[in-house]
Amino acid sequence: MTKVAESGETPLRIGTRGSRLALAQSGQLVERLRAAGIAAELVVIQTSGDRLVDTPLARIGGKGLFIKELEEALTNGAIDCAIHSLKDVPAQLPPGFALAAVSAREDPCDVLVPATRLAVPGVDGLELLAALPPGCRIGTGSLRRRAQILARRPDLKIIGLRGNVDTRLKRAEEGVVDVVVLAAAGLRRLGLEVGACPLSVDVIVPSSGQGALAIEIRADRPDLFERLKTLQDPETAALCSAERAFCRALGASCVAPVAAFATTTASASGQFRLTGLVAGIDGDPLLREFIEGALLDAERLGEALARRLLERGAGDVLASVAHDAPG
Repeated sequence: MTKVAESGETPLRIGTRGSRLALAQSGQLVERLRAAGIAAELVVIQTSGDRLVDTPLARIGGKGLFIKELEEALTNGAIDCAIHSLKDVPAQLPPGFALAAVSAREDPCDVLVPATRLAVPGVDGLELLAALPPGCRIGTGSLRRRAQILARRPDLKIIGLRGNVDTRLKRAEEGVVDVVVLAAAGLRRLGLEVGACPLSVDVIVPSSGQGALAIEIRADRPDLFERLKTLQDPETAALCSAERAFCRALGASCVAPVAAFATTTASASGQFRLTGLVAGIDGDPLLREFIEGALLDAERLGEALARRLLERGAGDVLASVAHDAPG
């Protein structure tokens, strides 16, 4: 039987994946809701993306597989809302769904985590990347990361690697790979100290929405916007809307070697800079552009940046990727 909060409101049923990271980040948002007087409880739902860990995402349908079952639970009323890593949410939501809130962004960078035998204390990711010996094995299942690393070091070997954070770290210590690439945000939310070497967003452009969490609802539940508003960070939401508009205008899938990162500029209030990137699977060609403007025009500028890259041949690059992506 569903409990009713002291306020008389039925607790929000919040769907989440069952990985340690998903539970950690969802739990942090639930605590914020409770601190604001909103009763909430987690409902764990296993997704296809979590079950099919030995298959490249590009072959089985992309990152949308991490949210498919959660959206089904929203549709049938088993949950009221779902928490996702925003980078896993397709730029074009299916009809009938909406994002009720986007949380403040954690560190958006990628990091390199070398096996203990290769660790070099005090170096950043770019220094480590430059120092790796030819043929060094880099573990990542991301075409975006693959392309940008190979653009700098085509002599390295990319090993397809999926699974949760602990699994990927273990592969390095087992000798399956020499270095793994992870998101800094996940390590921080798990509280892991693993000798990570950060890759600046200027070196490896992050995935759209990386570091932010999104709360998805059914579009016919506008009442939930009010109950979830404490989780909304307006600046992060606007910046991520530019990144997602860029990807949407490109028609890019969640797994394509496409990157987008927006940040506010120090020069003027309400201004931001968006960097967009489209690359071939092995980093050649690599098309990169930026645009600046008012945060109020975030989505329009994201679309404008996509058009610039399409004029430079990004559509042909993405078509080639769809044909040649490793599967």
